[in-house]
Amino acid sequence: MRLRAKLIFLMVTCLFLLAATSDEVVPLLGYSAASSRTQRDWEGKFRMIPTPANLRDYMQRLSAQPHHVGSAYDKDNAEWMLSKFKEWGLDAHIETFDVLFPTPKERIVELVEPSRFQAKLQETALSVDPTSNQQSEQLPTYNAYSIDGDVTAPLVYVNYGIPEDYEKLEQMGISVKGAIAIARYGHSWRGIKPKVAAEHGAVGCLIYSDPRDDGYFEGDVFPQGAWRPADGVQRGSVMDMPIHPGDPLTPDVGATKDAKRLALKDVKTFTRIPVLPISYGDAQNLLKALKGPIGPESWRGSLPFTYHVGPGPAKVHLKVQSNWDIKTLYDVVVKIPGSKYPDEWVVRGNHHDAWVNGAEDPVSGTVSLMEEARALGTLLKQGWKPSRTIIYCVWDGEEPGLLGSTEWAETHADELRQHAAVYINTDANGRGYLSAGGSHTLEKFMNGVARDVEDPEKKISIWKRSQFKQIADATSTEERQEARQRTDLRIHGLGSGSDYTVFLDHLGIASLDVGFGDEDGGGIYHSIYDDFYWYTHFSDTDFSYGRALAQTVGTAVMRMADADLLPYEFTDFADTVHRYLGELQKLLKDKQDQVSERNKEMDEGVFSATADPKKTFVPPQREEVPPHLNFAPLENASEALTRSAERYQKAYEKVAKNGDLAMNSASLQIVNAKLLQSERKLASQDGLPGRPWFKHMIYAPGQYTGYGVKTIPGVREAIEQKKWKEADDQMQRAAAVLLDEAALIDEAAQELERGR
Repeated sequence: MRLRAKLIFLMVTCLFLLAATSDEVVPLLGYSAASSRTQRDWEGKFRMIPTPANLRDYMQRLSAQPHHVGSAYDKDNAEWMLSKFKEWGLDAHIETFDVLFPTPKERIVELVEPSRFQAKLQETALSVDPTSNQQSEQLPTYNAYSIDGDVTAPLVYVNYGIPEDYEKLEQMGISVKGAIAIARYGHSWRGIKPKVAAEHGAVGCLIYSDPRDDGYFEGDVFPQGAWRPADGVQRGSVMDMPIHPGDPLTPDVGATKDAKRLALKDVKTFTRIPVLPISYGDAQNLLKALKGPIGPESWRGSLPFTYHVGPGPAKVHLKVQSNWDIKTLYDVVVKIPGSKYPDEWVVRGNHHDAWVNGAEDPVSGTVSLMEEARALGTLLKQGWKPSRTIIYCVWDGEEPGLLGSTEWAETHADELRQHAAVYINTDANGRGYLSAGGSHTLEKFMNGVARDVEDPEKKISIWKRSQFKQIADATSTEERQEARQRTDLRIHGLGSGSDYTVFLDHLGIASLDVGFGDEDGGGIYHSIYDDFYWYTHFSDTDFSYGRALAQTVGTAVMRMADADLLPYEFTDFADTVHRYLGELQKLLKDKQDQVSERNKEMDEGVFSATADPKKTFVPPQREEVPPHLNFAPLENASEALTRSAERYQKAYEKVAKNGDLAMNSASLQIVNAKLLQSERKLASQDGLPGRPWFKHMIYAPGQYTGYGVKTIPGVREAIEQKKWKEADDQMQRAAAVLLDEAALIDEAAQELERGR
């Protein structure tokens, strides 16, 4: 028995040693075995440095006062961060830009018929929340880049105010022409709501937060809970950012002091009608005055009355007048020179401006960036030197329209196209699960990083916790099975809504957007209640997920900066493109089926009544069934991409065989130079139809989603908008960039094959 026990002990010990040895020598993507061991050692040291106490201190300081663009505290914060970076031994400076930033001069919303009501348009200070009473420094509740206007008109409730809602209104026989549309926040970016309202003839727009989406239906309201109280208002920009973000006066060029600026009358990104946000405390007095048809069930929120659509008898007076001033932005930029590949850049960013105090948005992300930078400064003193140049940026002016990042990137566009390997973005951060989106050439890389960071509460990797969530949230057997079995968890595509936009969509730089959340509520977004008190009571209260964010993104920055071979991977990207192609084919088939079914219903006399008996019924017109489109160019390009990706993967595996990258430095530099341009190949100089600033042919924000991504957007939106000739043209353009990408991947693979 004793001998048997010894044998079992020896077997277990051997297995353990084999497993440990195996884990130790498995190289990181883009690393040799030797460089992997060194890298893991430095990364381990890095992840020990960030502390929650520092994050808390930074947040308390940065969010102590309102710091919107043009405010004194916005500049003060930038200068304070600059001093901290220098204190940590880092080379830092501030770059300034002069941009158009309107602020409200006069705001009026009042019900004038059938009774009178004056909207408060003011959030209430709370005694328990010490910074909510800084009224003299707070921006009023408004929507930036709304045009000035003074209109009085009937009110019409348009649900979320997206194109599908106007289709439903049309079926109900209701028009918003000459009316003021009132929409609730959600299901699309706020700037889309006045855009669509104007396209349907509305003369004004109001946007409110319904408690069903953002209030007491979701949970207890602030200060008892995390959700939006009755007086809470979501400020925000309504710039038409799907045309282009950034300073409205200097499209395509940096807003430097000597930049040529457009006249206000020539700006394309202002709204066409005046718009204001209001609280649900104000909105309920307008909505309950509406009569007319009752909204469909899905249109009904949680206010305590029946949701009528109108128009009338409610009539509303809306007035907006702004100061159209030029304000200075303060971007804080830190540069850590590369020791081996100084001309290849890893760019990392988060913004620092807020609509008010902004503890969650953006300070929760800003403080993690700062702690990353402090940790890297500590490593530099210990002898670590990044192979590639690392550039940390703390942007100003993100909230009004991605101003600081866009103007900086447009100013440095030529350098970035030549040198930038990746842009890594964060924004608001909270408690919960890792969320990652970005270029799918970075999907495997991001999965690798996530496997190496521990979740602060569950004590498993943040990757494993995300996998468990994807399994739990799966809506089909196929989704659940994929979450269990696929080597890499899928990252989502990026549209817009944060500072990665100019890097990915305009310059074609591979990008990531990373953050934690989903367990902390979110009912104070862009209000005076987004402050230190709310964050430390209802979000990441101990800053453990702020530390996890610093660990995650800092690891990604280091791993990208020090890789022997840039860690792009193309089989996940090829798989994703193949999925996008299938979605486009299904989209067209669904359109064909819907039109056929609608025409059949018309033939059978289903449409034979109107919502308003006083109006003459005009039956809808028969619609031509969408034609069959030729997907062959995209199918062929997708297959070519898959073949090239597989070839590159095989070539990479051979040079990495036995845990080593068997190539000389010159060969590696040749491959890296090609890989650096891989995302650029997916961009077209002519850009997307009607919005040439957006040049990426695989990812873009939708024209009617604003933030939400449209993948292979030229084709997808042409199908959605029934522009069949354009769909064919865009099919060819998307196929062309994919073929160019495949050719570049083949060139990189060939160099790897030659170098081994």
